[in-house]
Amino acid sequence: KPASPSQPKYGGSPGNFGSAGAAAPKPASPSHAAPAVASQSHDVPNRGPVYGLDAELAAKQAEKFDAGLAAEAQNWLEALSGQKFPSADFMESLKDGVILCKAVNAIKPGTVPNINTGKMAFKQMENINFFLSAAQSFGVPAADMFQTVDLFEAQNPPQVVNGIHSLGRHASKVPGFKGPHLGAKLADANVRQFSEMQLNAGKAIPSKFSQGSHGGASQAGMHDHSHEIIRKTS
Repeated sequence: KPASPSQPKYGGSPGNFGSAGAAAPKPASPSHAAPAVASQSHDVPNRGPVYGLDAELAAKQAEKFDAGLAAEAQNWLEALSGQKFPSADFMESLKDGVILCKAVNAIKPGTVPNINTGKMAFKQMENINFFLSAAQSFGVPAADMFQTVDLFEAQNPPQVVNGIHSLGRHASKVPGFKGPHLGAKLADANVRQFSEMQLNAGKAIPSKFSQGSHGGASQAGMHDHSHEIIRKTS
């Protein structure tokens, strides 16, 4: 697997989440004399500074961001799309949805017939929606995917990485797709087929429920007679 020249990050400007793998400093707890909104701010990419509880949530999201998983996702998307990430900022590189759409087209050609290349926000969000719909059509569970704003507004970078990895696992099930692959391949279903004779034979076997709590067992033969006194009768 090609090594990424540098660890991906999200939040490119100073004060943002910083480089991947480095936990963001936790905002200082607000003093009792000051309201929560006056606590230390935390910059969020594409949204600017946030305060109070939002700042704490943003810091927790930064701590959950796994640089190693993000690097694997980046390498896979670049190999599929044939396009390098334009910057070291993981979220910013995927924000317009172009690389994501090219990736799903590589998995199944023609999935996204028209990829928007404009800079208008609604067009870029449309690309992200194309990607999300394609992922679900490939069998990716909705719970594994992210929302459009999670990527476009960088609200949940860990979930974005998780969604891409889930797509990598399920892509192996798409007919005709030969790779490259990301993560472990999903196991094939082991469907058992029984003949009518076998099914009827199974019906004749008494179930545990019909045999009581002891399954039809009894205490016969379990009594020890070796120490019993045998009384002779005249």
